[in-house]
Amino acid sequence: MTDSAAPLADAGPSPAMPGTASGLAQAAASVFTGTRPPLATYAALDLGTNNCRLLVARPDRERGFRVVDSFSRIVRLGEGLAHSGRLSDDAVGRAVQALGVCRDKMEARGVTRARLIATEACRQADNGEDFLARVRDETGLELEIIDRATEARLAAAGCASLADPAAGGVILFDIGGGSSEVVWLDRKKGAGSGPLTMRAWVSLPVGVVTLAERYGGVKVTTDVFERMVTEVERMLDAFPEREALAAGLQNVHFLGTSGTVTTIAGVHLGLPRYERRLVDGQWMAANDVTRVVESLREMSYDQRCQNPCIGPDRADLVLAGCAVLEAIRRAFPVARLRVADRGLREGILVELMRADGVWRRRGPRRRGHRS
Repeated sequence: MTDSAAPLADAGPSPAMPGTASGLAQAAASVFTGTRPPLATYAALDLGTNNCRLLVARPDRERGFRVVDSFSRIVRLGEGLAHSGRLSDDAVGRAVQALGVCRDKMEARGVTRARLIATEACRQADNGEDFLARVRDETGLELEIIDRATEARLAAAGCASLADPAAGGVILFDIGGGSSEVVWLDRKKGAGSGPLTMRAWVSLPVGVVTLAERYGGVKVTTDVFERMVTEVERMLDAFPEREALAAGLQNVHFLGTSGTVTTIAGVHLGLPRYERRLVDGQWMAANDVTRVVESLREMSYDQRCQNPCIGPDRADLVLAGCAVLEAIRRAFPVARLRVADRGLREGILVELMRADGVWRRRGPRRRGHRS
């Protein structure tokens, strides 16, 4: 599949969704009237197959935004989905509870503009619409199931500011719980001149949860790991313009956004506890990525649980993520990886604020955001 190749900076506005019918009524009003209160507060919620994440932010004066609140919880909404085709009662309960926390945070911060998205688990589940109805009834939140093209675009919008301006292109990847997106961002006018555009992309129907459930995540032998890699490699055969991209990798770097790559960066840095400010934007050479992945494969499950950058919540998923990453690296062997602890939520915020014109007649553009 290919995108329209519109520059990311010129991406059109996306429809925003209201929050609750009561506390976020102003958000709904601003969505449908197109008006923006003077002190607008924005929210972006991403309910994925594995995580529920929220960012609340306000525009700053230099065409960025300042995060005023956030929330992240592993809910494993897609647990067992590959086998049953349905969201389980336990998984739904965990997700609804987390979404209730998000609602409370949005109301407390006076959110006036919001977009609340759900991704692969809700796309696949036979009872996905029933789940959304329960969320609406119990929390007042109106979730929007986005398609894979929108997911790829939002990931690109959220991460593009980390691309090396001297690079001729970027291979962005987002390894999720139930799907993984790989996007080729290209500069038509050459390195350092011209905006990045989405030239081609593919959404792979596999992520850390689906792979770990299929192959096991506690004890992962070399044979099991290679079988996971091979499965993903075959899926990458569907990447549009793969030959054209593979022929011009000399001035291209990876830009990775996911728990997998942030974990790898944290382990690479030897952090005693995970710190976003040290990980977001971190550069890693290919041999450093290889070294960390090999060290993770050599760890026992208990050792992965005890690692402060992994922990028990991710210990059975991290090697599945490494297998997806390894397949991407084998398909497109580039020399550098930049790690992004940002993604869909930041992309939502950028699109909402751009649509509202909050940065018009402001100072010079500054990419990124403060948190």
